[in-house]
Amino acid sequence: MSATAPKLTDKQVAFLLSPISGKRVRNLRGMSHLEAWDVRRQLIRIFGFDGFTVETQSLDMVHEHANPNYRKKNKAGEEYGPTYTAWTIVYRAQVRLTVKATDGRPLTVFEDAAAGDAVNQPSVGDAHDLAMKTALSQALKRCAVNLGDQFGLSLYNDGGQDPVVLRSLAYMGEPVAESEDSEVRPEPTPQGQTPPDPQTTPPSAASAPQQQAPTGPAAVPDPPAQQRPGAMPAAGPAERQAALDSMWEAARAAQFEAGLPEQFVSAFGHPIEQGTAAEFRQARDLMTGSAAA
Repeated sequence: MSATAPKLTDKQVAFLLSPISGKRVRNLRGMSHLEAWDVRRQLIRIFGFDGFTVETQSLDMVHEHANPNYRKKNKAGEEYGPTYTAWTIVYRAQVRLTVKATDGRPLTVFEDAAAGDAVNQPSVGDAHDLAMKTALSQALKRCAVNLGDQFGLSLYNDGGQDPVVLRSLAYMGEPVAESEDSEVRPEPTPQGQTPPDPQTTPPSAASAPQQQAPTGPAAVPDPPAQQRPGAMPAAGPAERQAALDSMWEAARAAQFEAGLPEQFVSAFGHPIEQGTAAEFRQARDLMTGSAAA
C-alpha cells in the first residue's frame, strides 16, 4: 500500500489563510514590505525549526565599481568631508525554499531570484557583505510569498493588508458520504420544529415570527433527532451541531459575531443555515488562526 501524501495540518492552513498583522508591515520610500528576519520567524512559527530548508542555488557578483573621489553629502545634497574610495557592489542570488510536512517529508518547493546592492560603501568588504545579504534576503522573500498573505502576498495589492487568498479549494474539507450531507437540511427553530417550506406554505404562515429561521448561536439548539422530519442518523446532526456551536464560540472569542454570516457566505457560497460540519470547522479554524498575532 502506498504511503499517504504529506499535507499541512488544519491549524497551519488556518494560520496561512488569516490576514497579516499590520505590526509586521514596514514602509520604505512609500513601498510596503516585510523584513527578511520576520519572514524567517513566520516560517519557524508555522512549520517548525526543522520544517523548512533554504538553499542558495547561485550567488554571483554582477557589478563592482570604485569611486576614488567620493565625498559624503548632507540632506541638501551638498558635499562635505574628505574624499574616499566608495564601493558600489551588486549581487544576484537564486534561492530554493523547501517546505516540509510535520513528519519531515517535503511538501512543496519554491525557487526565485533577486538582485541586491550596496551603494557608496567606504569598505569593500562591507559592501560585498551587504550586497550578498540583500540579494539572498530578497530572493527568500520572493519564494515565501507563494505561501500567501502571511508572507506578504496582499502587499502586492497596492500595499493592502486585507487578505487576498481567503480560501483554497484544496483545503475545504474531506468529501462526506452522500447519505449524510449531500442534501441540504434546514436549521431547527428554537421550538425544535423545521422551518416551513416557502414553496408549499402560504406566505402568511411562512412569514409569521414564530416560523423565522434562527440567526445566532443561542437560537440553534440540538433537539432529538426523532423530532426532525426526515432526520439524519443521530451521529450526523449531533456532530454538525457541535461544529456549529464551536464556530460561534470562536466568533465570540474573536469578537466577530456580527461579521461572521457575511464572511461565511463569501467563503463558502451559501448562508450558515446551509453549512456543513466540515465548513463550520473550517470557519472556526480560520477565526482561531486570525486571532493569533
